[in-house]
Amino acid sequence: MANLLAAVGGNGSEPREAPDLSRRELEVLRLIAEGVRSPAIANELGIAVGTVEVHRRNIMRKLGLHSVAELTRYAVREGLIAP
Repeated sequence: MANLLAAVGGNGSEPREAPDLSRRELEVLRLIAEGVRSPAIANELGIAVGTVEVHRRNIMRKLGLHSVAELTRYAVREGLIAP
């Protein structure tokens, strides 16, 4: 999973190489894409809700995405979750 490539924003931008996401960021991304809300993610991972939000912002910044829908589409495309 460390070689996540071809992050595409929802604005039709060209695919670009995505920076590596940490193991924790990948966990948070998978849970967000599955529709789990921040308090439940925090509870499941044993972290604060604010930390979940920081991870979400960092993931979106690294991938150049701007919404949960884009995160979900990315996670499906990269095989992090089933379609």
